[in-house]
Amino acid sequence: MFENRLKPLDASFLEFESDDNKMCVAGVDVFAGPPPSYDEVLSELERRLEGLPHFRRHWVNVPLGLGRPRWADDERFRLTYHLRHVALPAPGSAEQLQNLFGRVMGQPIDHERPPWEMWMVEGLEGARFALLHKMHHALVDGIASVKVLEALLDSSPKRRDRVKRVDSEAKPEPSGAELLAGAMLERAYVPEVLGAISKAVTSPRRTASGALRTAAGLAGLARAAVDQAPTTPYNASVGPHRSFSWQRESLADVKAIKDALGGSVNDVVLATVAGALRTDMQRLGADTEGVELFAFVPVSVRKGDATEGNEVSGLKVALPVGEPDALERFNAVHEEMKGLKESPQVFGASAVMDSTGLLPAGLLERLTPLGDSQRYANLVITNVPGPKEKLYLLGRELEDVFPFVPLGVNFGLGVAVVSYTDTLGFGFSADPDVVEDPQELPRALHAALADLAAQAGVELSAPAPDDA
Repeated sequence: MFENRLKPLDASFLEFESDDNKMCVAGVDVFAGPPPSYDEVLSELERRLEGLPHFRRHWVNVPLGLGRPRWADDERFRLTYHLRHVALPAPGSAEQLQNLFGRVMGQPIDHERPPWEMWMVEGLEGARFALLHKMHHALVDGIASVKVLEALLDSSPKRRDRVKRVDSEAKPEPSGAELLAGAMLERAYVPEVLGAISKAVTSPRRTASGALRTAAGLAGLARAAVDQAPTTPYNASVGPHRSFSWQRESLADVKAIKDALGGSVNDVVLATVAGALRTDMQRLGADTEGVELFAFVPVSVRKGDATEGNEVSGLKVALPVGEPDALERFNAVHEEMKGLKESPQVFGASAVMDSTGLLPAGLLERLTPLGDSQRYANLVITNVPGPKEKLYLLGRELEDVFPFVPLGVNFGLGVAVVSYTDTLGFGFSADPDVVEDPQELPRALHAALADLAAQAGVELSAPAPDDA
């Protein structure tokens, strides 16, 4: 009865969505040419979807909003609707591709169909082509989107003859009466409560330990919420439009910096973003002296190779944008992250996410206006580990992956990072009416990384954006 329901966290992304805040995980994948034909890509995608049955399903709302939506097979599914085909005019620059992607991300996704789109884009400089992917956050999180990418592509130039087929029981669309009956039963039994009771009976010690850890986490989360984020040029009411820019950096360079200074790749990433934000805020005329920005940093709690749904918690991280010295910024971030790694804050965030299943349907939607003036954080920064080996589509090498993170209430800017083989792809998603001239952020990011590299005695191998 309950297995087809959206999980509480997945459903929450529907509750939080609005015309101005489209909750989609997305990215730009750039391939070496020459491009295959649209029909070749269509045929290959049809084959690969045999291993991704949830990409043929859409959600069905319960009448009167009395329960969480259900997944059901789309009886009208047509792959040609989901795979679109466009070409850039000459010269087919990176900025043209970014502008196209921004327009794609400014459009709502169709809630009556399986909630994903893919755009094949030809006409890129160097005879290259791109795939733009856009998936609703209710369907996947960042880690799952990487696993989807790996499922759709090959690990060598030779095309895979066989695709792992996932046998999945058909999920026909239920009638309104069936949806209502299921919702009434759900209200009577509350599966999340039954699951908790079952765990308590079968594993009492583990349950007690988890309860203590969660209580400490909620206290830590409450303390984090007390510290309001400062006012910045990036925090304003967000509209429907989106812009996108990116920067590629060498993963080997970043690893060399962290080895020289002590710390992690994520420490280097966060310190570099802090430096870029400092430069950009000063360009915009903002006072950065003594300023700490707060970033919400998602933390994956996913286990296994699942390619659907959301398994994520998060941390509130202070970014020392007021510190002029790159090394001191890194040291501050390193100490901050060292303290947070053992912090109960992440368990508190998980508890809040899990508890959404105990709220009456529709309550989250009524509560979201309370967040219209949220000051918990200034932006989201997400760092997702990507494929370690090169990937291919019909023999064409995937050269770059640039991720897009959705914006939130009062978040005019978001930063997403993904590793791919020996590179790090940084994606800057923004509301163009809040963040002007988005191309300045990639330049500021590279300059901040160069400053930190110089302090670490590392020579960068990746060129500056204007030289790339």
